[in-house]
Amino acid sequence: MILAALNSGQIAVAVIAVYMLALVILGVGTGRLFRGTAADFFVASRGIGSFLLLMSLFGTTMTSFAIIGSSGQAFARGIGVYGQMVSWSGIFHSFCFFLVGIKLWSYGKRYGYVTQIQFFRDRFDSDKLGLLLFPALVGLVVPYLLMGVIGGATTMEKITAGAFPDLFPAHGQGPAAVAAGSVPFWLCGLIICVVVLIYVFLGGVRAAAWANALQTIIFIVLGIVTFLVISEKLGGVRQATANVIEYNPSFLKVAATEDDERTYQEKLAAFEAGTSPIKPRHPQEIPPLVFLTYLFIPFSVAMFPHLFQHWLTAKSARAFRLSVVLHPILMMLTWFPCVMIGVWATSAVVNGKAVIPPDFANQNAVLGIMVNKLAPPIMGGLLTAGVLAAIMSSLDSQFLCLGTIFTTDIVNHYVEHDRLSDRSIVLLGRTFTVAIVIVTYGLSLLYRGSSVFKLGIWCFTGFAALSPLVFAALYWRRATKMGAYACVITAAAVGLYFFSRADLAAGEESALVGGVMPVAWVMAASTAAMVAVSLVTRPPRPQTLNKFFAPR
Repeated sequence: MILAALNSGQIAVAVIAVYMLALVILGVGTGRLFRGTAADFFVASRGIGSFLLLMSLFGTTMTSFAIIGSSGQAFARGIGVYGQMVSWSGIFHSFCFFLVGIKLWSYGKRYGYVTQIQFFRDRFDSDKLGLLLFPALVGLVVPYLLMGVIGGATTMEKITAGAFPDLFPAHGQGPAAVAAGSVPFWLCGLIICVVVLIYVFLGGVRAAAWANALQTIIFIVLGIVTFLVISEKLGGVRQATANVIEYNPSFLKVAATEDDERTYQEKLAAFEAGTSPIKPRHPQEIPPLVFLTYLFIPFSVAMFPHLFQHWLTAKSARAFRLSVVLHPILMMLTWFPCVMIGVWATSAVVNGKAVIPPDFANQNAVLGIMVNKLAPPIMGGLLTAGVLAAIMSSLDSQFLCLGTIFTTDIVNHYVEHDRLSDRSIVLLGRTFTVAIVIVTYGLSLLYRGSSVFKLGIWCFTGFAALSPLVFAALYWRRATKMGAYACVITAAAVGLYFFSRADLAAGEESALVGGVMPVAWVMAASTAAMVAVSLVTRPPRPQTLNKFFAPR
């Protein structure tokens, strides 16, 4: 009876509200398990088992880049996005879990590390290395946070269209147009930030792990349900795909052909003559070298500070087995529905009308519009909750990791010289986390129009450029302190150079050099710097090598 009195936007709001309340309750519950120690707040007393670790790692890597960014990019570039993103990521994420995660976990347990910076300071026997790494890591995590808040708030804004027309009038034009009654972007972003802050504040990384497990299950299940509901509304998988073949066949291919160009011109003439409901999108393709060099992007997970923190929560090395084996499978199950919805959106027709308006350009909103227009109201709310689950399962870990780095590596180590009590460290960690949430929310209002996909590409490029540092630290005895400095400085300098010359409005092609993605050049430069400088500088001390390389 209550739902019958609500419009579709209000139903979506009600479902999202229930979901947010559930997360707050979860935070309160996990907060009761908090033992009051810094180790418990930051690494859950290193007691997370196989299943919870799998859910934490997968939930943390599935961001708005994966859910919203993949749909928007598929809407722009077609089915090739699935192969480009999932094939490489599925392989190399597990590769990094096995080669990097397990070894870092062992060192963390043995020496009590809770952050990357602690490990790198000891491995390269350089106290000042932390001061160089700190701004680099923070500078890369912040845009990662923005992806989540911007993607989540945009989706909520679109799905709640018509909810409260008396409170929120329509505003904006073109891609930035917002329907009457939509819960505004600023309020959506605020709700997301506050809810994540509550459960992270109360329970630390244990709360994030439990929330990630719940959210991962939700977005996997609801992602599949979204796919089925939308495909049914479009006439089934065959019909939805047939529409793409009819109007935009190039979007089902990795490379467009001359026939696709002729089809585009024919369909464009039909649209302009009023005999076709779909305005065709110009044939696009993913150049082979771009597809190939995208393989460097997944190496970014080796340097994610929030992933490092989750690795340290594992109860044992065996806890990683499930993650190494099942992570690629879960990626395929999650990304496929999102990519296909983006492809179908290019040619979606219902009752003779296009679902996506002609000249639509806001990639971040593609998934939200498809759900809003094609799913029943109650289902729309549930599906949005699934999207938010994917986004928030990353935000919590990222907020927490920055609070951990600020507290442990800056205040406690450099200011207080490791003299703070556990109580003081936890209090500072919570305080810094609140500050980071506030800053992130403010930045999301300034950069709300930024493409989630493009933010992600540049963020991951930076982390990937630093990955030679961790591989050298773990597997090359000859890697030196000066080599580490050279690696970080080169990654920052070359990465900023390519970023400065890229036209973000024009897309990723503007940054290509020699036809390849900039991540390939930046990784090559940072690797060369690490190797060359290490070979011409003094080798590490025997004590350091014994600490990290002696048989145990």
